Amino acid sequence: MALAASGASAQEALKPYAVVGDAIPVSLTGAPGDAARGRAIVGNRQVGLCLLCHSGPFPEERFQGELAPDLRGAGSRWDEGQLRLRIVDSSSLNRDSIMPPYYRVDGLQRVAPNFRGKSVLTAEQIEDVLAFLKTLRE
Repeated sequence: MALAASGASAQEALKPYAVVGDAIPVSLTGAPGDAARGRAIVGNRQVGLCLLCHSGPFPEERFQGELAPDLRGAGSRWDEGQLRLRIVDSSSLNRDSIMPPYYRVDGLQRVAPNFRGKSVLTAEQIEDVLAFLKTLRE
């Protein structure tokens, strides 16, 4: 499965969303994501970069991260809206979070030139990752 290089691909304008409490309850795209594509994004070290900090149920992947929570059980720990906000911009919940905002372009520092003005993931990719994380129940 080919994945578009994030940030460097044709960039869409960020879709508006509303934060309600600790969640973004409404899909960024209006459609559910694809869990298989989401798993591929999470496991891809050039697109999602998730495994730099997180570990999870990826026996084929060596050198998984230990800086952030294990992704196993993410779908049980948080609901869909809570997961969406954590992916979009975890710093809105924890100012000291080291997790990058995957769907924000303003107020960022030390941004690589090829990512300036671009989100790391598209709205569709956010929804795909979310669909995969929802499957991780244990």
